[in-house]
This record gives sequence, C-alpha cells and structure tokens, in this order.
Amino acid sequence: MKRIIGCFFVLMILFMPQASALIDDPKTLGDLRANYNELLQQQAENEALSEAAKQEIAEKEAAVKQAEEDIHQAEADMEQAEEDIRVSNEKIEELTKEADQVLLYLQQVQGGNAYVEYVTGSTTMTEMVMRIAAIEQISDSIQNTMEELEQEIKKNEDLKVELEEKTEKLEKQSEEYKKIIEENYGKLEEYDKYALDIDEQVKTAKNKLDTNVEMCSKVLGKTTDDVKLSDCSKVPVSSGWMKPLNYGIITSTVGYRWGSYHNALDIGGASPFEGTPVYAAAAGVVSGMVYQYKCGGNMLYIDVNVDGKEYTTYYYHLLRFNVSMGQTVDTNTIIGYVGGYSTSSAHGGYDTCTTGAHLHFGVATGYYNGYSIPMSNVITPPGFPNQSGWSFYSRT
Repeated sequence: MKRIIGCFFVLMILFMPQASALIDDPKTLGDLRANYNELLQQQAENEALSEAAKQEIAEKEAAVKQAEEDIHQAEADMEQAEEDIRVSNEKIEELTKEADQVLLYLQQVQGGNAYVEYVTGSTTMTEMVMRIAAIEQISDSIQNTMEELEQEIKKNEDLKVELEEKTEKLEKQSEEYKKIIEENYGKLEEYDKYALDIDEQVKTAKNKLDTNVEMCSKVLGKTTDDVKLSDCSKVPVSSGWMKPLNYGIITSTVGYRWGSYHNALDIGGASPFEGTPVYAAAAGVVSGMVYQYKCGGNMLYIDVNVDGKEYTTYYYHLLRFNVSMGQTVDTNTIIGYVGGYSTSSAHGGYDTCTTGAHLHFGVATGYYNGYSIPMSNVITPPGFPNQSGWSFYSRT
C-alpha cells in the first residue's frame, strides 16, 4: 500500500497541472471550452492529490497511535520484568541462606553424634536409607530451585533487552511517521491553496463559457467550437477615454517594481477611499469577472474599442462588482467600488496583494476574455502619465 501511494504521488507531481496548458488568448467558443475542460482536469488532479495526502496522514496517524500504545505496553512489560527479577533475586537470597544453613548442618552432624544418632535411630534399614536420602534431598531441592530462579532471571533480563530494543525501534518508527505526517500536511496546505485558485478559475471559465454561448446563440444562432468570439460580442466603438474615478493620485506606476512587473497604475485617494465608485474608462462589454482572487481580489475585465482599436481594460481589488458577465457598459456605468483595505489579508480579508484602499487600473492592446494578459501588450492607461504622485480631480 505504501509503495502504491508513493508511486501515485510521484506520478501526480510529474503530471501536476500547469497553467501553460491553457489557451492564453481564446478566440473561439472551442478555445473557451478547451480552457474550461483543462481547468476541470487540473481541479480533479489536485483533488486526487489532496485525498491521497489525507489518506497518507490518516494511515500514519493511526500507525503513530498504535506505536505509542505498543511503547506504553512495552514499558509496562519492562516494569513487570524488573519486578519479577527483584522478587526472584530475593528468593535466591533466601534460598542461598537456607542452603548455607543446611550445608553447615551437614558438615556439623556428619562429623558428630547427632547425624549418627539421627541415622542410627532408625528402626529399620529402610527408614535409615530414607533419613539419609531426606537430608540430601533437602540440599538438592534448594539447589534445583535456585537454578530455576536463575534461569527465570536470565529470561526476564533477555526480555528486558528485547523490550528496550522494541521500544527504541517503535520510537524511531513513530518519529519517521510524524515526519511523513508533517510533510503531508505541508503538501495538503499547498493543494488547498491551489484549490482556492483553481476552483475560482473553474468558476470563472464556466461563467465565461456560458455567457459567450448565450451571446453567440442570440447573435449568430450557433454555438459550435469554430464560432469566433469577436462575432458574438458586439463591443461598441468609443471615440476616446475617460478616467475610471472622479479623483485620485497615482501611487504606483506601470513597470518593474520589487522584482516583478506591475501591469497597471495603482490609484489611491484621501480616506475614506474604499467604496468610491469606479466607472468604465470606455464603452465596452464585460468579458471577465474573478471573485476574491488571492492576489487581486475581485477583478473585472472589460473589452473596449476606441477609435477602431481593440483593448482590454482591467480593474482589480474591487470591493464588489456592479455589473454582470456579458453586460454592455458605457463611461457612465458604475462597474464596481474601490476595495483593497477591508479586503486585504493584512486587515482580515482574503487579498494578499494589497494593504490599503486603491484601484489597480490597467489597459492592454487586444482582447483576452479575462485570461492572463501578455506583459508586452500592457500600455500606460491613456490620459495618465506613468508618474507616481500625479493627481487628478475629474474624469476627463
């Protein structure tokens, strides 16, 4: 069983689901279906890994419990063996004294009249032989008993050694099992973290697929894999850009920071900033909604067309959404509300990539339907300088 589970772990790790298997820029309904099915497979594999880890933990915890019980029993057996040795030693000591007295008596009487009188006082030859034999038998009996006790002591001492070795082996085995349990709890934690991620991706992918199937059915009357998403989503054309907030200040720019690429502007404002309405920066169609992601919180994607060019706009760390998948919006639509403070893990929330209220606002060329946006396609949002500390007080 151990070997089977071990092999299972190795195989599952080798084939651990990778995000690279997804189609980063889905163009058709078939692409969306393929992404959804791939995520379902990743979810199932992660669940299998998690269950295997739980099974291994349960088996090893049971083994540790049994080892502890065996150790306790071995310790009790050792105590009993030590007590048996003590009692036997006391008996040997007593019998040794008795034997010494008998031998002393024999030495005395054999050279004196007492022994002769005792033996010759017999009325018959048979009685005389019996009296001689009785004296010798007493001595032999004591000697035999002492030999039996010494054998019992050796047996108990051997048992003590055996029990000590058994206890040492059980303790070592128990420690090994505890280490395996700890390792599996570590694995389980990673699987659980991944589950939070993959479960959200599955839900998002299903939402996107269902929404696009519905749109394609209404617009084209067909939902086959070869249907292009661009033919189903009628993104309105805008003539320009608006800012997503009525006021704010740039607190972080587009580009590398802290060793990673920041793909948007962070916009903050005077407290209380959380709950401030967020507007669409251009007319478009909601193409992606991610709920309570561990790094980004509530994330919204809107496909827009400005002056004939396609863009994806994205808004992270939202307190909550105010739109639905597939909804057409304009620049007067409140799409959500600023979050980032109460939603942050630092203040009891779920978002690990924020510590204060702000909007993560980004723009990229092309449509991505809510999936990962290539760094090379990210641009500084139009109407903004890529400059920390720059502030604005209107949406124009």
